[in-house]
Amino acid sequence: MRSPTANRNTAGTPGTSRAMRGFSLAEVLAALTIGAMISVAVLGIYRRADRSAAAVVQKLDSFRLPNEVLQRIAEDLDALISSNPTATVAIENKLVNVAGTKLLAAARLTITDTIEDNRNRELKFKEIIWQSSYDVASPADDLILYRSYSGITWEDRVLDKNKEDWERELFVPICGGVTFFKIEAVTGNTRAQSWNSAPPPGIAVTISFAEPYKRVDGTFDVPDEEKITRTIALDRTRKIRFEIAETQEGSADKTQKSPESQDVNDAPPVNAKKTQKAVKSTK
Repeated sequence: MRSPTANRNTAGTPGTSRAMRGFSLAEVLAALTIGAMISVAVLGIYRRADRSAAAVVQKLDSFRLPNEVLQRIAEDLDALISSNPTATVAIENKLVNVAGTKLLAAARLTITDTIEDNRNRELKFKEIIWQSSYDVASPADDLILYRSYSGITWEDRVLDKNKEDWERELFVPICGGVTFFKIEAVTGNTRAQSWNSAPPPGIAVTISFAEPYKRVDGTFDVPDEEKITRTIALDRTRKIRFEIAETQEGSADKTQKSPESQDVNDAPPVNAKKTQKAVKSTK
């Protein structure tokens, strides 16, 4: 049962209303407009940040894959040539017609390690081939990098155990999207694009996955800043010459100083035995 006093107080209080006052249509529309503007601004910032992050990741990935390929080639060269200095290296460079529309630079590297049996017959102990070529069945208009391993020894005992000889000599695709692949033999200050003999002092491998451009002669090339080159040293026992460039301060120090400008620390070392003999003779 309600108290009559409460009813009288409520009814008698000026400025009070039984119903709560709501928002007007103009206030609701203004709030929705401001909220939509803030959402669009936040989404724009997020989209720009997402694009920047994707560009950074793409840039890092563009260097990661070439470096992994170059590292694998360096490991193959080191494994075969360091164990047997009589191994041979064959290098070939050529232009490959890709889909009848462009000529891309391709190369082939063959590393062969041989041994002789009890009858002095030469046997292929290990042979690794790296080559880039175009796959006609591939929808992409670029090169694919392949690797092949063959010989009388197994590269992987678990995987090669149940394989036939011809199965172990198949070319395995390493990566696609190659637009430039070049291998050169480094001898001193010269680089040879063809080699077939004992290992050279070094091998320079250049690879790129960038978009090629057409040159004046009709072939396609990649900008130099998009090419990644690694020079692999094969002769680990070579003597390396170091030349120290002389600066102006160094050349000035070599000049003979006058007696007035000479310091005590610049004087030549004194032989203690000679000074003792000189003192005895004076006595």
